[in-house]
Amino acid sequence: MNLQQNKKHETCSPGMMKVAMGLMGLCLAGYIVGPPLYWHLTEALPSIRRASCPPCLCDCSSEPLLSIPQECMKHEPDMSEETEKNFTALLSEELKLREAEALESQQRADMALLEAKKMMSQYQKEADKCNMGMGTCEEAREKAEAALQAQREATAMWELRARQKGWKEGLIKSHVTGFHGASMEADNM
Repeated sequence: MNLQQNKKHETCSPGMMKVAMGLMGLCLAGYIVGPPLYWHLTEALPSIRRASCPPCLCDCSSEPLLSIPQECMKHEPDMSEETEKNFTALLSEELKLREAEALESQQRADMALLEAKKMMSQYQKEADKCNMGMGTCEEAREKAEAALQAQREATAMWELRARQKGWKEGLIKSHVTGFHGASMEADNM
């Protein structure tokens, strides 16, 4: 019974699996080898066709100019010289155009460089002004520090003299408090 149930649940037989794997292998080989083979064949076929084409054996100078077949024009030396001259003229014109474009591009770059130099000069002037202002501020700070130091020295000297004469810090506070208290009593009266 188990064997019958297993056969019902199998999706494919080993033979079908081999055929599917073989088909996948062929597809993979075609995918890998196909594009290079295609390009080699497309290059080889035109060269075979050219080799089978017979050379042009016509007298082009005896026929009128308007009825010249295309094959004769390819082998005509005068026509190839004229075509080459036209090609040379087109190339020289193309070079002149590119030279003009390059010159115009160079001029734009020069203008942009000049503008950048002007802006840099302006910023440099602003930076110099700022540095001068900082220098002035630094000098003023140094002068203020020197004046403060001189004031501290003078204060210390006066305080030392006052102490030598008998001054004590607590006495002033009591005198100031007493003085304010007396003035408050005077105001109340």
